[in-house]
Amino acid sequence: MPIRGLAILVVCVGLTCDRLASQQLSAPDREQLVSLVWSHAREDRAATLDTRADWDSALAGGLRLAALPQSDLLCYRRLRRIAALLDDGQADVAPPAPIRSRMARPPLRLVAVERRPFILDYATNDEMRVARPERLAEILAVQGIPAEDWIRDSIIPEVGGATPASRWERAIGAMLDGERGTALHLLLRLPGGEQRGISVTRSVSWNDRWPLADPAIGFDSLPDGLVVVRITAFNDADVVQQFDRAFATFSGVHALIFDLRDARGARREHAYQILARLTSDPFAGVVRRTREYRPGLRALGHPDSAATWYTLPPDTIAPRTDRPAFRGPVVVLISARTLGAAEDFAASFRSMSRGVIIGETSAGSPGEPLSVSLLKNWSLELSAVRDAFSDGTSFTGTGVTPDVPVPGTVDDFLAGKDAALERARAYVTPPHE
Repeated sequence: MPIRGLAILVVCVGLTCDRLASQQLSAPDREQLVSLVWSHAREDRAATLDTRADWDSALAGGLRLAALPQSDLLCYRRLRRIAALLDDGQADVAPPAPIRSRMARPPLRLVAVERRPFILDYATNDEMRVARPERLAEILAVQGIPAEDWIRDSIIPEVGGATPASRWERAIGAMLDGERGTALHLLLRLPGGEQRGISVTRSVSWNDRWPLADPAIGFDSLPDGLVVVRITAFNDADVVQQFDRAFATFSGVHALIFDLRDARGARREHAYQILARLTSDPFAGVVRRTREYRPGLRALGHPDSAATWYTLPPDTIAPRTDRPAFRGPVVVLISARTLGAAEDFAASFRSMSRGVIIGETSAGSPGEPLSVSLLKNWSLELSAVRDAFSDGTSFTGTGVTPDVPVPGTVDDFLAGKDAALERARAYVTPPHE
């Protein structure tokens, strides 16, 4: 065979292999995935039993769409829509790594302020040097579509959230996600009021390290012995170890502010270990309930699992004896982005009567999600436990409300003012004589 013909054959084989690698689901596979996601979403959920989703219609529609020819990526997006019906901030479908690698976002960090998307930061690369997306710029439109319409119609249906505020925050964070390598045209309003357009590419794969990720824990020392502890994740025990190293004795520390406004993670025991250094007395953690599935009761005319609950023994946390306890003033900052173990931190902090909570109502999706294996390395996560304060009052689906509400505003954001942090500083700072 001529060399040119052999080269063409190799290229064609390579393209065929690429298509086969990216198209791994058959129609029966897709239908089974729909059925599994629907089944677990309907039976295992505990966070939002009052959801108004029509599950039978969701199943029928999902199966009908699954039978149509489609890419695995489109199938994934349709499965996410089913999971989003749970109104659960921790519910999501996790695809295999090859599909995750095909999803990406531009290296822009977005933040929601009064339901409007702003660019908080960006990672410098060749494209960003040309685009120059000014920090604090508001995204007015995506692909010529007003930002609010883009979020409501294209993003919200695939994003879960226990509260409208939490869902909108998560949607803004994901509003530029899509197939890797595709371009987006954004219309921006700069802080000075001028408008201009920029083009950006979805270049950072979901499998790649996010270049704008904050450390799991950080510390800011302020005047008057005030230290701000910023926590973004409770997943790793290293968060506790870093806290202990930073505060071996609390020498010179007058007050602590825990900033959990961007915190998530599922390991509540790490949250408890930090809280256990703020007291010398045992304290109550969250109360957890999960559904008892006893379908045989229906044959006897009694309620089944939809109304029957199993309450786990309440958490009682002993104070730490390996390190000294902090006895000074403490404040916790929360927002609609505060989720998972961070909400359990806030709820347990309130039960301790150790200080005040300032900011905005949390996400309403606390605790550790249930992870369910589906097929071919697909999986589903969802909240299967309802968390409550130590007195039994549930905050799952509603969130932890602050003692001192301080909503974020666009005016404060553009002025560089952190009103919640300022309120916290005023609370813990002693008056000067």
